[in-house]
Amino acid sequence: MTIAEFTLTLFTISNSVRILAYVPQIFRAATDPSGAQAVSCATWGLFLLSNVSAAAYSIVNNEDWMMAAMFFGNSAGCSAILLVAALRRSQHRNRVTQLKALECQCPAL
Repeated sequence: MTIAEFTLTLFTISNSVRILAYVPQIFRAATDPSGAQAVSCATWGLFLLSNVSAAAYSIVNNEDWMMAAMFFGNSAGCSAILLVAALRRSQHRNRVTQLKALECQCPAL
């Protein structure tokens, strides 16, 4: 096996596993009762930008559609985490707002 074949194999395996690694993060964000506050949208947004730019580079500079597909898969994982976190934060914010409104309507006993 040449160095080029080895590095391609390592890249393919690690990025395939990385795509699967998004699932637990998505699940945790979706089930977090505090509105996925522990998810850093800035970090995941940067990961998304990095993966999209790597996919574009793979297509434009190398014409390597297989590598681009791998990076687009990682982009989809990052996007899913960002969307779930945004949804959960919105739901959490709405619940907090409704609870505050109810507290204002009910006088203290």
